[in-house]
Amino acid sequence: MTTAALQTVLTVPERFRGPAGVANGGWIAGTMAEALSDNRSAVEVTLHAPTPLDTELRLEHVANTATLSHDDRLLVEAIPVAEDLNAPEFVPFTEAARAEAGFAGRHGHAFPECFACGLREPGDGLRVFPGPVEGTDLVAAGWRVPFTVADEDGVPRSVMGAVLDCVTGWAHFQPGESALLGRLAVQVHRRVYPGGAYSVVARATGREGRKLFGESAIYEVDGTLVAAARATWIAPR
Repeated sequence: MTTAALQTVLTVPERFRGPAGVANGGWIAGTMAEALSDNRSAVEVTLHAPTPLDTELRLEHVANTATLSHDDRLLVEAIPVAEDLNAPEFVPFTEAARAEAGFAGRHGHAFPECFACGLREPGDGLRVFPGPVEGTDLVAAGWRVPFTVADEDGVPRSVMGAVLDCVTGWAHFQPGESALLGRLAVQVHRRVYPGGAYSVVARATGREGRKLFGESAIYEVDGTLVAAARATWIAPR
């Protein structure tokens, strides 16, 4: 018996770029997670190739797998993960906001136009600027959610994925350093609301050759876990 594929067309608007000319990896991961799961289960998204902007892409859902392709080239693949993702510990919003003063990207940013962590105009980009939390191995930022990223159902998982993505990179990066997201597992426990204030927290969890590993979380101001992620980055040769 052959399972029929459910196909739709996805086009990534230029606004949601990461590196110049390609989609933000976390935005793509969140989009794929939403396509595959409408509950609190974790979804692991592997980015096989950069996703182009303003291009019609084929999003297919077969059984428990979702894929994104351009013509015959596989770009992204998503599968469910039967586990709860670890989350770095909660950092209060005021402390997370203070940590932004140490954001390494202010002194050298490889992708200053990035939707999540780039130095774009307020309301256009998310402007999540994680810096080191004193006395810990964490980086954190305070995120005040702009109304410009919400739709009628609130803030989509694509936006949450972008937030969870970049912060894990900045747990590793010094000014001017960069890498590309290779894999992101995302688990969303509850919704994010426009106008809300949230703590975004991450830590580096290791390195293996060119691979950088990290975990991240979004928390409400009372410490309630909203979402968590586990990331693998690939540093340039």
